[in-house]
Amino acid sequence: AATDAAMGRPVDITDYVDFYSSIHHATNVGLMFRPDEPPLMPNWRHLPVAYHGRSSTIVVSGTPVVRPVGQLPGEGGPRFGPSQKLDFELEVGFVAGVANAMGSRISVADAEGHIFGMCLVNDWSARDIQAWEYRPLGPFLAKSFATTMSPWLVTLDALAPFRVNAPPQHPPPPPYLAGGEGADGERAAVDIALSVELNGEVITRPRFATMYWTMRQQLAHATVNGAAVTPGDLFASGTVSGAGPDELGCLLELTWNGTRPLEIGGRRLTFLADGDTVVIRGRAAAAGATSIGFGPCAGTVVPAVDGEQTS
Repeated sequence: AATDAAMGRPVDITDYVDFYSSIHHATNVGLMFRPDEPPLMPNWRHLPVAYHGRSSTIVVSGTPVVRPVGQLPGEGGPRFGPSQKLDFELEVGFVAGVANAMGSRISVADAEGHIFGMCLVNDWSARDIQAWEYRPLGPFLAKSFATTMSPWLVTLDALAPFRVNAPPQHPPPPPYLAGGEGADGERAAVDIALSVELNGEVITRPRFATMYWTMRQQLAHATVNGAAVTPGDLFASGTVSGAGPDELGCLLELTWNGTRPLEIGGRRLTFLADGDTVVIRGRAAAAGATSIGFGPCAGTVVPAVDGEQTS
């Protein structure tokens, strides 16, 4: 019976890159952790910042997520144990369908011809592990333990009715990224209404069209040095956050790093507890077009292996 069917990953993921392309998210993080400095790093408006993740731990929606353990910052030095600041990150991804040869580049004009389809992504993040390990080379164990993706891919052809103009970029991007933001009236963004449910309660509703860097710019930047893309590579957008308080794509922002707890089901929540279920949903809709859903991107937190339960 259909009700007994289990969804698998829509493709075998060959490689994984995660970007940092929301100006609202990047600004909030900068204000949070560098209050005496400009919130955006000097490079942010000039290139789509990204890191390489771990493809072997990308799982399909519904797969339980084991709370990670690692080194945590503490007084007098690090301690070892389960993360106490486990977070979700609402993201949208695209999967490559056409390769380029090593040593060649994919231009912004050709980028969408290399994209097979789009999906929803949860880039689970252990904020305390990340805070200790990320300098100088960025996140490692704080994110490599699990990434959830929705169970099917939606093609760009199917999303054509939902294309919109991307936000303006200032200063203008460098020549190899120029036009990727939708110059000359091209609709470079996709308007997807997103939401996150925590234990059945919707806690945020951002829109994907607010992202500063577009998919075509992300792919052009990822290959400008001659790096090869292969079919099955997953590229995630980074946390999708809007300008409003009800449009923030992670608990780090929603609770301002735990200093402003949310009231969820009679509980004061800062970060995720064991047993919490996070469901990301997305739907594209426009007048005169049939709306398209992306399928759920869901995961439930289970206790750390050989670690105490976190409530």
